[in-house]
Amino acid sequence: MVVCSCNRLTHTDIENAVADGATRPKDIYAKRGCKAQCGNCVQGVVCLLREARKKHLQTAGILAQQVTAAPQPVALTA
Repeated sequence: MVVCSCNRLTHTDIENAVADGATRPKDIYAKRGCKAQCGNCVQGVVCLLREARKKHLQTAGILAQQVTAAPQPVALTA
């Protein structure tokens, strides 16, 4: 879905930018090498940014739980 028609910024661009560490709308635009033009998209970008960050953090938390929950090898003693 196109979020910013001035810069052809899509929801996928936002998700990718968040995966690369974006935390602000400015970061998303910078990732694409552009700036907000008319400003009509900023509310939508912020909303999708929040959703993408929430999803990204939840995924990172699940992966961290899987790593820490992995069974540890047991040393055999004679």
